[in-house]
Amino acid sequence: MADSKEKINIYADWNPWHGCTKISPGCKYCYVYRQDKMYQSEKPSNICRKNQSFDLPVRKKRDGTYKIPSGKIVFTCFTSDFLIEDADEWRRDCWKMIRERSDCYFYFFTKRIDRFSVCMPDDWGDGYDNVIIGCTVENQAMADYRLPVFKSLPIKHRSIIVSPIIERVDISKYLDGTVEEVSTGGESGVEARVCDYEWILFLREQCVEKDIPFRFHQTGAFFRKDNRLYRIQRGYQLIQARKANIDYRIGEYFIPESAAKCYAKKEKEEQNKQI
Repeated sequence: MADSKEKINIYADWNPWHGCTKISPGCKYCYVYRQDKMYQSEKPSNICRKNQSFDLPVRKKRDGTYKIPSGKIVFTCFTSDFLIEDADEWRRDCWKMIRERSDCYFYFFTKRIDRFSVCMPDDWGDGYDNVIIGCTVENQAMADYRLPVFKSLPIKHRSIIVSPIIERVDISKYLDGTVEEVSTGGESGVEARVCDYEWILFLREQCVEKDIPFRFHQTGAFFRKDNRLYRIQRGYQLIQARKANIDYRIGEYFIPESAAKCYAKKEKEEQNKQI
């Protein structure tokens, strides 16, 4: 089993574009807007623009190998939304790169799952093997709007991301074998809304009952437990969530369990080639 340092090395980041328009309550204190303000970005955060790293997945080194090595789990478009309307003219090229790099997993979250049918590539079929899609919901209203759409789509690796969780959410009727993981967490930032531990445990209960992998990925800045409110610094929000030790059936690489098994299989195959 890989140690924690080796696990970190399996990840890569790819942000083909930056900037996003707020569309629902979970967007209110968006971390992208907060970071842009902190770094004094010259352009407004709601203006989507193509990044210089747009073609990162297919860039190569002098020796002809890819800059992103085979087998990486590529967190995709985390400073925007992969399905945002503003990027429609660029997305086709991204799908081509994702298809070319079938040796890597591409993982993106979206609040715009209702646009997926008009954004997917022509050869999508029942989904690409190397694409993991997380549908983000933050409250009951968004869960009941987005998740029926999400469930109806042809997607092979499917996650539900209840984050930032801002109220008690019941997603039990959407949980079945097509959902590979539920992940949840509170909101970061000085203006963050409270995350109640009871909401987290309620989600976990739903997942355990349906035998769906569950992950508590961060506490958020303001965390309520046993009627006590805690202010948790940003650097400790992931650590404290992990210390709660309530994850259920989460794979070694903190991705959906079935995808983690596929990754481990590929990793073993690569090791055997080197022997």
